[in-house]
Amino acid sequence: MITVVAGPCGAGKTTWILQELAQMPMPAVYIALGADTVPIDATRVTARFPQVEIFHHRPEKELLQRLAAEVPIYFELGFQLETDVPLLEARPHRRVALVAEENRDAGWQLWADEVICGNHSTLDLQAAQLWRAPLTGQVFDPPSLDEMLIELTGGAYGNVHRVKGIFELPDGRAFHVDFVKGLPGIEYTELNLPHWRSGRPDRFSGIEVVGWNLEQETIAQTVRDGCLSDGAIAHYQEQYKALISDEINPEESVLA
Repeated sequence: MITVVAGPCGAGKTTWILQELAQMPMPAVYIALGADTVPIDATRVTARFPQVEIFHHRPEKELLQRLAAEVPIYFELGFQLETDVPLLEARPHRRVALVAEENRDAGWQLWADEVICGNHSTLDLQAAQLWRAPLTGQVFDPPSLDEMLIELTGGAYGNVHRVKGIFELPDGRAFHVDFVKGLPGIEYTELNLPHWRSGRPDRFSGIEVVGWNLEQETIAQTVRDGCLSDGAIAHYQEQYKALISDEINPEESVLA
């Protein structure tokens, strides 16, 4: 079964797919169209469900093989993309739209087989800007990351409707960060990934910002300014390694 999930920016599409995947004892396929270079949602899915296959640039024949094997396939459409996917035109599929009551119109009702209540979106699609940046290898200390995100979501660099990203911390943990205008606060969720405590992380991290009148160059510079240097990363990692060593061997620590 193919399920295509669409909806306004920040409606909760990935969260709904994660809920669906949690009820499946079998493998599945996840495809986020339009996010190949900054796969924030795909990273979030993989961290929670390692058995789910992520398709970005795989040949179409592999997807058809999964379909023939009755593997569930989820297509997530970015808000900026057309809802009709050429690959699916001749194949049966289920269309799900996540839309708040305030955002429903005849277009969503006509397109979707099922309309589910999602988060309200105040984004003006005509004026919407999308800014993305990969951050692989970059590490942020928590106070600097908090300050950057508070400034960004508070309107310091334009009218921000949505911020999401994967960020690495110096203690080795990776977090998914999510902000949607109109919802309370900034949500931080630790990803179920191994703690990276040796040099710069060699796994994906990145940020996506959606809004209007965005000062994109200033945002990019602010993000760069928040990244730790090699020396700072090494210093933090040595501290955490020493702390872990003390916790494992408390007697040796006292004797030392």
